[in-house]
Amino acid sequence: MRVAVVGATGFQGGAVARLLAERKHRVRTLTRRPEGERPALAGTAFVNGDLAHADHVRHLFERATHASVVMPLVYDAETVGAYARNIADAARETGVRRVVYNSNTRVPRASTDVAAFETRRLAETVLREGLRGSDVELVVLRPPVYLDNLFSPWNGPALAKEGVLAYPLPAATRTAWISHRDLAEAVYAALTVDGVAGRTLDIGGSRSLTGHELAQAFARGLGRDVRYVPLDPHVFEEGLARVVGPVAAAGVAGIYHYLASGAGPDLMAADDGAAGALSVRPAPVDEWVARQPWQIWSDEATAAS
Repeated sequence: MRVAVVGATGFQGGAVARLLAERKHRVRTLTRRPEGERPALAGTAFVNGDLAHADHVRHLFERATHASVVMPLVYDAETVGAYARNIADAARETGVRRVVYNSNTRVPRASTDVAAFETRRLAETVLREGLRGSDVELVVLRPPVYLDNLFSPWNGPALAKEGVLAYPLPAATRTAWISHRDLAEAVYAALTVDGVAGRTLDIGGSRSLTGHELAQAFARGLGRDVRYVPLDPHVFEEGLARVVGPVAAAGVAGIYHYLASGAGPDLMAADDGAAGALSVRPAPVDEWVARQPWQIWSDEATAAS
């Protein structure tokens, strides 16, 4: 395949680009970053440009056979809608065979006032309408929450040193946690397997876990006691704002405010048969945990002291 990967400079799109390159497919992505600030993506060609410019997106899609799309951390409806229209137009005009759109989150059935849900619902709608009547197939994947969020400077040290797993989900909320790598496997399958064109699939891990069950899985993977601590979404948002800015942080945190309110208690749970349709088997949480180099957080803490 020759795959246009929209969002490859981010964590999710980057995981997709790496997997495709590992399997010897040709990968291109769009970026506004100067050469010295681009992530290390072996096997990926960078195209200078911006999703807001239709000609830039079309250039990215030229000679592509497939496309993988995840939107950046932008939650303005007009902007996201324009991005999606440019992607749909480019896919139609260049004759891409299939587009896989990762919505970056599950999306409630009913409309909400949460921009993180509604802009992703909008992008899906615009893509469907823009590709209707063409030969371009669309597959939509809706993931829950990423395990990689927990292997981070915000969670890693507390897990490695103190056995504390703090996250802005209520302890009772069942979540089918998935890793970026298993997301990439799902995207790869959605790009290649038969029988999924036109479908929207809720992908996720093999089990849905409460916060305390998640802590137990981490305890097995780490070989130490771990306790789950529900983090106030406001505290989470304030910390995230220092990294990505207040606007993007408010967009991301909107998901956690929604879940903390008690709305959509099963939104992030299980899947809708996606694993069978895609023939993927996400790794159990404890196995994923055991594979991560947690020692780096202990080493960093030691070096800092």
